[in-house]
Amino acid sequence: MTTTPETLPAAPGDARAPGAVLPPLRIGPLTVTTPVVLAPMAGVTNAAFRRLCRESGAGLYVAEMVTSRALVERSPESFRIISFEPDEVPRSVQLYGVDPTTIGAAVRLLVEEDRADHVDLNFGCPVPKVTRRGGGAVLPWKRELFASIVRAAVDAARPYGVPVTVKMRKGIDDDHLTYVEAGLTAQDAGVASVALHGRTAADYYSGTADWDAIATLKEAVTDIPVLGNGDIWSAEDALAMVAHTGCDGVVVGRGCQGRPWLFADLAAAFAGSDERIRPGLGEVARVVRRHAELMVDHFGEESKALREMRKHMAWYLKGYVVGGETRAALGLVSSLAELDDRLAGLDLDQPYPGDAAEGPRGRAGSPKRPILPYGWLDSRELSEDFRRDLHEAELSVSGG
Repeated sequence: MTTTPETLPAAPGDARAPGAVLPPLRIGPLTVTTPVVLAPMAGVTNAAFRRLCRESGAGLYVAEMVTSRALVERSPESFRIISFEPDEVPRSVQLYGVDPTTIGAAVRLLVEEDRADHVDLNFGCPVPKVTRRGGGAVLPWKRELFASIVRAAVDAARPYGVPVTVKMRKGIDDDHLTYVEAGLTAQDAGVASVALHGRTAADYYSGTADWDAIATLKEAVTDIPVLGNGDIWSAEDALAMVAHTGCDGVVVGRGCQGRPWLFADLAAAFAGSDERIRPGLGEVARVVRRHAELMVDHFGEESKALREMRKHMAWYLKGYVVGGETRAALGLVSSLAELDDRLAGLDLDQPYPGDAAEGPRGRAGSPKRPILPYGWLDSRELSEDFRRDLHEAELSVSGG
């Protein structure tokens, strides 16, 4: 179940290994042997969880999103977010911001201080407290602002050979789609790849991801890789997305929550193998315990680490017969000793439960009418009033 990720300097051509579904993913000077990207998720994809995923299979593992403003202001939390282990290569950072100058300064900090090998820009956040200020998934509607942010990041990173990529959604809603135009703009600005989550901001995480939109983007953007994101809950889903869209790789988010071994399945699937990890509850318990240990190392404080672990428990235990009281107790653990006691009380001989452990993780929610700044949809251009207000959208929130 443990492999070592390989990320090597790019080589010419797109030759794939015998039986491989796709060639390695080329992102500027980087080559990712398995064309799979871990999507940044706030409170999830910290160094501890990334290690579990990296130990399972090759891929590109992106740290939690960090705001450009917080990074430029050198907040301690922002530097904790972009902390990487010595063997973590490439070091991948996702930035969120709404001001080209601040984004450019944040990228310069990352590359001049040698803190990142890859920078991704987030234009996928659907969270109301961001969209109400014109940020996240609704920002590409203001096309010149979007272009300016992307150019600022690329220009800052280029002298250091660090590739910049873009992750986005389809648009604000079905009546205000921006993804094809944004993809072409990003390509022209010099980004190394674009990733599309097949939902709008209005969709939030509800319904079914629109893989047809990913196919449309792939047809339009021809000079750089196009990655697909949305509803990848299994290796079979990843293969189906590639077959349906022709995308050059996949981005996995919620599907790996409580299942870091999904990356072993993905590595096998893209190599042409049908080998899959199907852990019994005993193996799941061992992964939970290791995850907790890594969290303690990451946070340096056992109580904080265990509080952060609580959200993961329901994901890890999905489909296993555990009982409501035990699930609740595991969701309240406050120490490693307490965790050990709760895990020891499980039926650790329980086999993999099959379909019950598969499928969506967490809450999908329902469609939401995006909360936008007053008059945001009146023009594709950015007024001076909006320009002054946009800095308030730079908040430490998740997105994708």
